[in-house]
Parts: sequence; structure tokens; C-alpha cells
Amino acid sequence: MEPRDPVILLIDPANSRNGRRYKTAVHDLGFGVVSVSTNASSSVATVPAHTDGEMSFRVSDVDDAVRQVGEAGLNPRAVVPARGSTVHVADEIAARLGLPGNDPALGWARRNKAAMRARAVQTGVRVPEFRMVRSPGAVVEAARDIGFPVILKQTMGSGSYGVTVVSDAAALNEATEALKVDRHDQPITEWLVERYVRGREYAVNVFSAGGEHRLVDIWEYRQPDGRDYDFPLWDIIQIDGDHPDYLPVEQFVKQALDAFGIRHGPSHIEVKCGDDGDDVYLIELAPRFSGGPAVPMWTRHSDLRPFHDAVECYLGRRPRMIDGDHGFRAVLGSVVIRNDEAPGTLVAMRGLDELRALPGVADVLVEFQPGDHVPITNHNMCIPVSASVYGPDRATVLRTIAAAREAVRVEIAPDAACLAT
Repeated sequence: MEPRDPVILLIDPANSRNGRRYKTAVHDLGFGVVSVSTNASSSVATVPAHTDGEMSFRVSDVDDAVRQVGEAGLNPRAVVPARGSTVHVADEIAARLGLPGNDPALGWARRNKAAMRARAVQTGVRVPEFRMVRSPGAVVEAARDIGFPVILKQTMGSGSYGVTVVSDAAALNEATEALKVDRHDQPITEWLVERYVRGREYAVNVFSAGGEHRLVDIWEYRQPDGRDYDFPLWDIIQIDGDHPDYLPVEQFVKQALDAFGIRHGPSHIEVKCGDDGDDVYLIELAPRFSGGPAVPMWTRHSDLRPFHDAVECYLGRRPRMIDGDHGFRAVLGSVVIRNDEAPGTLVAMRGLDELRALPGVADVLVEFQPGDHVPITNHNMCIPVSASVYGPDRATVLRTIAAAREAVRVEIAPDAACLAT
């Protein structure tokens, strides 16, 4: 890399599963990579000045990033966030450098659940009735005011961690007690209390280029029964344009992206369509790729080049996927084998070979080994088994998902405390 060569700043690529893929895309597009590790990415180890011929440096904040870019004589053409947790930092750096990015003034609204709801109300984006509170006692008061069932959320949580649906007052105190610390055992100082919406839930993936939004796909979260839930992943499958919720969801999501100042790059949005009418509600919004199986499946079963397309968007260009056909050659889905019974010790995981041998099954992920403690599956980081599923049509994918569930048996010895009750 020579001085003044055009480069792309890749924010927090270390310890990100997307970091290497973004680097490959950047190089394929003819740019050098400069890896920037931010203070907000605490899990990243100290980065050497150069790695494999690429410049890397650590910054303490946005001001420090801008200063170091200037002092190094770099010629940045884009700022690309590799980690979802620091997308807001990338937006601020891009704005300071005069490069394409999403509105930095709305970064907090795209990151914090309470600020997200406040922005939605301000801009007419429909959200469930909610309260943001700062004490366990206020959680109780807010829940009673809104009316049961409610769903409690940490305002800075992710992957469904710290999300609990509460059906009545009797369960409220227990739920509140369990939400006093986050997954890093740090005290929680604010909670979102929200009306629980009964209905169909969808994950929506979109690319934006210069403020124009192109829907990639919509995935339906299917549940095993009609009970209220706080963890959405069970059976997941794409819906198509013939589905009655497809067009309303697409229109709603594009409205939300505009309201939250998203103009460039990929976004992942979760919405619910209420059973009490045709209303669509915003549940979550993030200017990043889906954390599930969608992106790697796109690369195998469509004409999309997700990371190349994303870099093009951050460069302020208009990738072909904004206007062209995405060329999907299969219907995509996923199966999630949960532990819904009781926490305990894993005795055996049976049927994995049969699962891997099923036609239309790929990317089998196993989180636990015999002897490991397996909690109740209530967030993305404690799923015993999951797999990507694909097929020529929706009916085939649903049959494969059912066959996958029949194949796998997770044997868990419940904790003594659970047996005692």
C-alpha cells in the first residue's frame, strides 16, 4: 500500500465473522484495507501496526480516528462497519471524513431500544405501546399500566438476551429479578416495558444505496404452537410476494429506514403483523447484516455478492443488486433445535449424522458437547443445534425442517433444583 492509494476503513473487523469476508470484497474491488479497532470493541486484542501488509490501528474515539487517518496520510473512500455493535461509530467517522454513511445524529436511535421507540413515535413509525424505566419498581408500575401480557427488554441487549414475556402480575417480580444484570454480569440501569403483540413475526433484509432501499428477502419466524413467546427462533423460512403480509411489510420497512436515516448498506429489521388487524409494528432495526444463516445462504443460492454489494453501497455507488434480479435458485430456511424443558447437563446429542445427511440441509451448528451445562434456550447464544435448510419450494423446505426435528434428539439430565420442583 502506497501513500495516497485509495483505501477503505474497515471498522472492528477482528473477532467478527464478517471481517475477513469484507476484506476479500474490498480487495476484489481494487482498494486497500485499513483496519480500525475502536475502544467500543472491548473484545479485540491489541492490533499491530501492520498485518499481512495491511495497515491497522487502534483508536480511542471518533476524534482519534480522524486524527490518525490524517496523520497517516490516508486516502479513504469509504467507512465500512464489520461489527454490528459499532455501526454507530462507523457512521460518525464517515460523517467527519465527508464520506457516505448513515445519519450519525440518529445512531443512538438505531442502537438503543428505548431511543428507537421514541424516534419511531416522533416519525409516525408504528411501535407497540411502551415505557422506558430505570428501576425494578418502575418496571412493575409500567407493566400494570400497559396491561398484560408485556415483554421486558434490556435497552442495549442483542440476540434476544434479557428479553422476557410476562403474562400476568404473578410472574412479574420473578422476571424483573432475573433482569438485573446483563450477559456480562453488569448491572442494568434501564429497561423497556412494551405491550406484547400477538401475531406473525418477520425478519426483513434490505440494502440501501443513496437512500433508495431494495428488499432482498423476508423470513417468517414460525413457532411450535400458539403460546406467547420471547425467543422467536424455531422454524424460519422465506416468504414470497404472494404472501399477504409481503407487500405491507416491505412498505412499512422502507418507511422505517427513511425515518431512521439509513441511506447506505445492509439492514436487518424485525417486525410483527398483529392478529388484531393488518397493522405492522417495528420490533427491532439495525443497519447491519442478519446474524443468522441468511447471508452465507445468499452466496450459495442466489446471484447476490453480499459483502461486495455492501462495500459498493458504502462507497456511494449503486450496486447491480439494487435494480437487477437477485437470482434466487432455492427457497431458504433454518431449523433451530431448542432446549425448552429445563436447564441441565447434556448427556448425548443423537442424530447429528442423520441431520447432516438429509438432502437440503447445510451448515449444521452444534453449540454444546456432552458434559456441558445447557440452559433453557432463551437467546441466540444458547441454541443446542441449528442448521440451514434449502429446497426448490416452500413445501419441500418445510418437510425438510420437519425431518430435521425428527432426526435430532438432545438428551439432557435436568439440574437437581429442577427435579426438586
